[in-house]
Parts: sequence; C-alpha cells; structure tokens
Amino acid sequence: MPASTTDCADFADPVQIKQFKQLQSQLRDRWKSVDLFDGDDYDILVIPSVSLDQRELLKIAGGHHYEERLLFSLIRLRNPRTRVIYLTSQPLHPLIVDYYLQLLPGIPFSHARDRLQLLSTYDASPHQSLTQKILDRPRLMAKIQSSLRPGHTFMICFNSTFRERELSVRLNVPLLAVDPDLLYWGTKSGSRQIFAEAGISHPDGSDLCLKVEDLAVAAACLWERQPTLERMVVKLNEGFSGEGNALLDLRLIPEAAPGKISHADRVAMILDRFQWLKFEFAGETWANYASRIPELGAIVEAFIEGEQKQSPSVQGQIMPDGQVEILSTHDQILGGVGGQVYLGCNFPAQEAYRLALQERGRQVGEILAAKGALERFGVDFVVQQVEKNGDRVWDIQAIEINLRKGGTTHPFMTLKFLTNGRYDRATGLFYSQQGRPKYYVASDNLQKPQYRGMLPNDLMDIIAHHRLHFDTSTETGTVFHLMGCLSEFGKLGLTSIGDSPHHAQEIYNKVIHVLDRETISGENSTSLLPQPLRFS
Repeated sequence: MPASTTDCADFADPVQIKQFKQLQSQLRDRWKSVDLFDGDDYDILVIPSVSLDQRELLKIAGGHHYEERLLFSLIRLRNPRTRVIYLTSQPLHPLIVDYYLQLLPGIPFSHARDRLQLLSTYDASPHQSLTQKILDRPRLMAKIQSSLRPGHTFMICFNSTFRERELSVRLNVPLLAVDPDLLYWGTKSGSRQIFAEAGISHPDGSDLCLKVEDLAVAAACLWERQPTLERMVVKLNEGFSGEGNALLDLRLIPEAAPGKISHADRVAMILDRFQWLKFEFAGETWANYASRIPELGAIVEAFIEGEQKQSPSVQGQIMPDGQVEILSTHDQILGGVGGQVYLGCNFPAQEAYRLALQERGRQVGEILAAKGALERFGVDFVVQQVEKNGDRVWDIQAIEINLRKGGTTHPFMTLKFLTNGRYDRATGLFYSQQGRPKYYVASDNLQKPQYRGMLPNDLMDIIAHHRLHFDTSTETGTVFHLMGCLSEFGKLGLTSIGDSPHHAQEIYNKVIHVLDRETISGENSTSLLPQPLRFS
C-alpha cells in the first residue's frame, strides 16, 4: 500500500485502536436512533472535514468550503429532541445557517437554533484538514467535550481517517464511519480487488504501482493483453472526483503497438510518453503528478471507449450489525478531458439498469461488511449498450468504490430529511410521505465568472424574489449549498427537486436562467455543466 494509507505511526497506538472499536460497538444499540427520526434524545457531532490528500484537494476550486456540504445535517433538528454540534475551519455566514433552519417544517426557528452549536477553528489554512486543526487546539477540544452528553452522542464525518479515529477516542464519542484500517478497500487498487472477489465485471488493469517505472511496465503489459486498446487511464490510487486521473493515448504511439517492437522498448516508449498525458485537472503537470506516485500510488486501467456511455453510481450503507442497505442510484454528470471529473448527478439512475446497479452494489457491500466496513459506501460504473448474440444489452463495468460520503450523499440526504420519505428498492424510486415519487438534479459545480462577488445576502434576495426556494407544501424546488464559494469562486451547489425527471430539470434550468439574468455582465459566460435543456 502507498505511504499515505500506512504512514500512521502516530495514530496506530494499540490502546487507541481498542478504545475506538469499543466505542463503535456502542452503535449497534443506537442504529435505529441514528437512522430514523424516532424521537430519541441524541447529540450529533458533525465533523465535515474533507480529510483527503490536501495537495490533491487544492485542485478543487473552493475546496475548503466543502465543509458546508454536510449542512444537510441541520435538517435533523426537525426532531425536537436532537442537538447538533457543527465544526468548521472558518465561521459560517449567519444567513447560510438561517437558510437551513428555515427549511424545518413545524419547528420554530428559535427552538431549532437553541439546539444548534456552531464552533470554528478560525483557521482557513489549506495545508491541514479541519480534524487536524481541531486536534491541535486543546481548548477547543475541551469546549466540544463540555458540550456533549456522555452516552447520548455520536459523531459523523465526511470521510474517516486516522485523525477522525483519534478525535473519536479523545472525545470518547463513537464515530459512525468506516474504521481507517479498512480505507485501502476504497482506493483504486483496493476497489479492483473487491470487484474481482465479487465476480463483478470491471476494466482490465494493473495492481498498485509505487514507481513510475513500474507503472510503465504495467501499461505495456496491459497493452500486450489487449492489442486493440486505444487509450488507458492512469489513476492516482487515492485521487478523488476524477481530478487524479489522466489519459494515455496509445493511438499517438502506433510504432509501440504489440508485435512491432520488444517489450522493453515498449516500456521505454510508454515511459517517455507519460510526459504528454492528458490530465483531467487542467493545471496538472507530469513533474508534479510523477512526484505523487510514490506517495499515493497509481494504477493503469483500460479506458472504456463508446459514444453513448453513462456513468451511474449506487450508494449503500453498512449497519453496525453488518446488514447492507442500498440507499440510492444516480446518473452522474461528468466533465474534464476524458469525461472523468464529477460535476453533478440525476436521481434516480435510468430505469433500464438501476436495479442491476443495486444488485452489484449489494454484492460489493456484502464483501465490505465481511471485512468489517461500516456506514457509507458508493460504487461508480460505466454503462453502455453493446451488441450480444444479435441483441442490444447493457454492459455494466464497475470502476471504483468510495468508502466515504460523496457528491451524491448530500442531495439524497437533503431529499430524505426534508420529506421524511423512503427509498423503494423494488423500483429504485424515492417516495415522500405523501406517496409521491421524487426526482432531482444536483450539482456542486454551478460555476460561472459573473457569479463572483455575489454575497450570501444577494443570493437570498434572488431566491426570495424569484421564488426559487424549496416549498415544503409541494415538496418541490431548489435547496442551495456551497454558498460560501460564491463570492470568491463564483461557484454554487444546488439540488433541484421535482415530481418527474422533466420537472426537476425544469426547476434546475430556471435557477440557472435567473442567476444568469441577475448577474450577466458580458457575453463570455460559460458553465461547467451542460447548458440548460430546451423543452418544446
């Protein structure tokens, strides 16, 4: 494994690990209370730290504002006995907090606000995760601990690492997340091993490589196994959102094709060709990318060609008793050079393959559960129709596993908490308590130059004037997030909920149309997402 997943000498104290496991065992008795609004009396400690590689995180515009993505947790305050303690690196704008509390039907604003405690490290430096900042501040740690009620608290996070484990033990609060010792199964190479064990189709590729030279050898071997291969994708083992991926175009080195030169010469030519990789992150260079391989590891994988590919995903959770529950399916909206960067999603995935995704997700979840994994997991796929025995069938290839919350987590949990509805695994649809199926379009990446300089106050004015808000009576409308990104980066997140896919898309399109009209100051406006659809 790469150093970053095992460089844990300071965090691997056997006593700490034992204490952590003892704390997590308490969750078996609490699971029903964690998952349902059943009136139980609990404090929820929210640590929205994006505890991923901080250098890789810098590739995401406004990445430090992604701590806001777990603000859907504030909707849990609809349970009048729930308390939430929410930590951030920098204080949240009061209007952003008020916005979420106003979404709570039937709960007086003041009552919800009294049960919410907001704490901050007042440190926006990009070189440390929020969790590490908390651990480095003993007085803040003491303040958090004094706010919690022993035996009535659990902790949630965006992703679990050895630092979240340390925080859990030092605060004596059980963490509802995967044990960091199991994080390897959520890496690119670990995912491939799980797919092989489950017998799930996935692209041909390599084992983990920690040297550039080994990666070139693996690429040459892959090409020799598949002589007709046109492109390969190189993936940093712990990259995320597709930003750590790069494309190697074999069509540009036809003289190196299998059968034309020796294996050794092929390796040398591929090694030289690495300098011209097409990186998904526009600002990446080969020198920097190569320096990360010994730290994070990398794999090489066959790139799935096709003009009509879909990129769906399935989300599930593993309960403390080992039961696997499928939560949702999505069709992801991807961008970047090779269409590998996550931009947004549609819920649910297409009817033609969503149940097949659920089954594959269950298979993956069962294996993860057997290894001791807990809470969230997601599986990404590439799907397209192919000819087989004269028929058109869906070819479903598993791509990777995420052992954490992701870009599809907050839109789905927002829908669930707002409607208190249920996901029906027989159909793959979500139904509100009124029995209406619900659909949404969501994104973390509505980003345009003219949105820069817009303050949260300005956004609230626009939302109110144009009635873009979520309407609790119809259970339709838009819920916004990442509002802290607007002023500096011109970037916003949103989840547009409707009564049909068409309705959800119309709501989403209206938001873009209104924001463009309110902010346009020139003709060079471009969005990272596809332009609004036109309906006749």
